[in-house]
Amino acid sequence: MSKKQRKEQEETGVELEERVVPPRLYKVILHNDDYTTMEFVIEILMRFFRKNEAEARELMLAVHYKGHAVAGIYTYDIAETKVHQVTDYAREKGHPFLVTMEPE
Repeated sequence: MSKKQRKEQEETGVELEERVVPPRLYKVILHNDDYTTMEFVIEILMRFFRKNEAEARELMLAVHYKGHAVAGIYTYDIAETKVHQVTDYAREKGHPFLVTMEPE
């Protein structure tokens, strides 16, 4: 509680309740395309999303067969950073790989 809130409470005798609202979370979504290799998607998942090889392979197959998969769920700033990092890395390696984010 801030000093101002404590002073108001002392003056009015009314207790103030503090509420902590958790931040909104965002899903980072990997999208399938006809050009990015499965091996590269596995590399992305291991490098940027800290997946082990088995988890990365399972998610890569979901991207391949379902068209997309959630790589992780993060706060806005972290999700946005992951999207930019993966997109930049993919372009650097010559892949048109699409990564997006959306609210959970």
